[in-house]
Parts: sequence; C-alpha cells; structure tokens
Amino acid sequence: MAEPSRPPARAWQRMLSGRRLDLLDPSPLDVELGDIAHGLARVARWNGQTMGPHAYSVAQHSLLVEAILAKQHSNTESRWLLAALLHDAAEYVIGDMISPFKAVIGNDYRAVEDRLSGAIHIRFGLPAHLPVAVAKKIKQADRTAAYFESIALAGFQKQESDKLFGGPKGLLAEDFPTLLNPMAAPQAQAAMVDRAIVIDPRLAEAP
Repeated sequence: MAEPSRPPARAWQRMLSGRRLDLLDPSPLDVELGDIAHGLARVARWNGQTMGPHAYSVAQHSLLVEAILAKQHSNTESRWLLAALLHDAAEYVIGDMISPFKAVIGNDYRAVEDRLSGAIHIRFGLPAHLPVAVAKKIKQADRTAAYFESIALAGFQKQESDKLFGGPKGLLAEDFPTLLNPMAAPQAQAAMVDRAIVIDPRLAEAP
C-alpha cells in the first residue's frame, strides 16, 4: 500500500500585521512597511558580533546606507533614496547572512532574495530591478557603510577594512554619529519608518 502523501511544506510566514508572505511566490500586496521595519530592527548585522549594549540592526544599517547615498549624491531622486533604505528589506523575512555564508549557499539563496526584493520594490512603486547605475551607487554606499561599521563596531583594523570594503570616498564616520551608535530595536524600527515617510510622505497613509 502506498504511503499517504504529505502536505506541501509551508512556504509562507505570518507577519504581525496579519499578512502571510509566500517566500516562493511573494506578492507585493502582502508587503507592509511596518512589518519590514519591525523585522529588520530585530535582525543583527555581523551575526551579532558588534560592540555596544544593543545589536547593530539591519534597520539601522539601512538608515546609514541611505544617509551615505544622500551625502555622496545630493541630487538623488527620492525614489532612489527609498530604494537605498529598502536595499536589504528582504532580510525581514530571510534574515541577514554574512557574505561568506551566502557564498557557500550559492544561487538558491540569491533567487529567493531576488524574488522578495522584486515584490518589495513593486509594493513601494519602484521597479522590480533597479537601473544599473542606481544599483551601483547603492552598492557603493552599502560597502562604505560596511567599512564604517567594521571599524567602529565589529573590531576590524582599518587596514583590513580598506582591503575588504575599500575606502569611504571622502566621508568620515563622524559624519554619521547617531547611525553608528547601536539603537534599541524599537528605536531603530521607529527611525526606519519615520525616514521612509520623510522620503515618501504617501507612506504615512499606508496601514
């Protein structure tokens, strides 16, 4: 007698908003700013290996990346500032994996991350895939943020960070004092929501 078939494995996560986001086929309709900020404020950068009384969260890193982009490119359109703020938003579902582990996992992780990022972008009126020039600027801001974080918070020596992430392109860590001081999760969550609304006031009307 054939064994009864098992039900398919659950591929969705329930959010505190009540939304159920399917990891394999994510819908923009199930993406909410509040869920993203709540989740990212509780995901630790650097696997939690940072100094301070609080974990340095992905939410706070996202704020830093957007601030760096705005400072490096003062004429950046607001929609691309929002894209920078949301550049790691998929991690509110799948968590933050350090780069060496991503390299081990390979393309499967990247495929899930890309689908989630595309749904998030569409939800907030951005193209699923950012223009190459914009993505390049955000990536550079991301590397600059990692440079500052690695030295200020993660115990790296400057020479090591220079080699891994490149220099900060004329910026100083002192330009971003509050964003390199780890915040409590509720504070980082609120700061991310507030900044998103400053960039796009229409988000204040979102549930």
